[in-house]
Amino acid sequence: MARRRFSIFSMSFLDVMFCGFGAVVLIFVLVSKQTDDEFKVINKDRLSEIRLLDYQVQTGEKNLFQLQLVLDEIKQRIADSARKLLTTEEDIDRNREDFEELDANSFAQIAHLNRLKSDVETREEELKRLRAVEKANKGKRIREIAGAGDRQYLTGLKVGGKHILIAMDTSASMLDDTIVNVLRRRNMSEERKRLAPKWQRAIRTVEWLSTQIPLDANFQIYGFNVEATSFIAEEQGNWIPLAEGRELEQSLNVMRKHIPNKGTSLENLITAMSELTPLPDNVYLIIDSLPTQGTKAPRAATISGKDRLKLFAQALRQLPANVPVNVIMFPMEGDLMASAAYWNLARTTGGSFLSPSRDWP
Repeated sequence: MARRRFSIFSMSFLDVMFCGFGAVVLIFVLVSKQTDDEFKVINKDRLSEIRLLDYQVQTGEKNLFQLQLVLDEIKQRIADSARKLLTTEEDIDRNREDFEELDANSFAQIAHLNRLKSDVETREEELKRLRAVEKANKGKRIREIAGAGDRQYLTGLKVGGKHILIAMDTSASMLDDTIVNVLRRRNMSEERKRLAPKWQRAIRTVEWLSTQIPLDANFQIYGFNVEATSFIAEEQGNWIPLAEGRELEQSLNVMRKHIPNKGTSLENLITAMSELTPLPDNVYLIIDSLPTQGTKAPRAATISGKDRLKLFAQALRQLPANVPVNVIMFPMEGDLMASAAYWNLARTTGGSFLSPSRDWP
C-alpha cells in the first residue's frame, strides 16, 4: 500500500494554525480592553482636574475683576475725601475770617449804637428846648396861617409837611442879577461861576430850608434848568426819608458842586414834580425869572417877555391841584413881570411869596 503524501495545508495543520491565531486574537482583545479601561480612568481623572483648574481660573479672574472695581472705588473715595477735606479747610479759613470780621463789626456797631443813643438824647433835649421856645412864643406872631403843610408866613417862612419838595433854579441866570453880568460870568472858570454871589445866596437859602425840615418828613431837592433832576440821581422820582440826614447832606454836597447853566423850563419841573407819589404837600421854589422854554428848546436865540409869560401860563396848566407853592424870588433885572407872576402863583395855590434881602438867610 502506498504511503500518503504529507501536506502543510492539511486539515489538521490548519486547525492548529487557526486555533493559535484565535488564541492570539483573544489575548489581544483581552489586553486591549484592559488598557482602554485604564486609559479611560486616567483621562477621566485628568479631565476632572482640568475642569477644576478651569473653574478656579474663572473664579479667580472674576474675583480679580471685582477686587479691581473695589480698588478703583476706594481710590475714587480717597480722592473725593481729599477734595472735601481741602474744601472744608478753605471753608474753615473763610468762616474764621468772617468771624473775625463780624467780631470787629460787632464792636463797631456797639460804638455806633452808643453814638446813636447819644444823638437821640441830644435830639430829645433839642426838641424839648424847641417846644419850650414855641410855648414861650405862642401868641406873639403877627399873623399865622395854618394850612396844608402847616405853613406860617409874614414874620418868616416855616418849613412843614410830610412830603417836602425844594426846587432850585440852576439856570445860567442864577449867576448874577443883571443880564450883562450873567453873560460875563458865563465865560469865567467853573470855580468863579460856583462862587458867584447870587448862586451862593441860593445855596444858603436851600441850606436854611433843609434845617427846617421836620424829623419825620420825607424830602426831595431838585435842580432845574431845561431839565429837572434830583441832586441824588438814583432817587429821582422817589421821596427820601429824612432819617439821620445822611441823604440830605449828600444832596446838599452835590448841589454845592453844581454850576448854573442853560435856560429855564418851569414846565419840565412841574412834570417831574407830578411824578412824585404822593404829591408834595409843600413846594419851595427858588427862582429868579420867568421860564425861557417849555418842554422843548426854543427855535429862536432870544425870547420876548410876552412869550415868557405864555410859557409860564402853559406850565401852570400842568400843575396838580392842592399843591401849595412857596416862592423865594431873587429878581432878575429886566424881567419886570416875573415877581407879579410868581406872587400870583403863591397866592392862588395857598403858598407864600418871599423876596429876601441880600443878607438873607
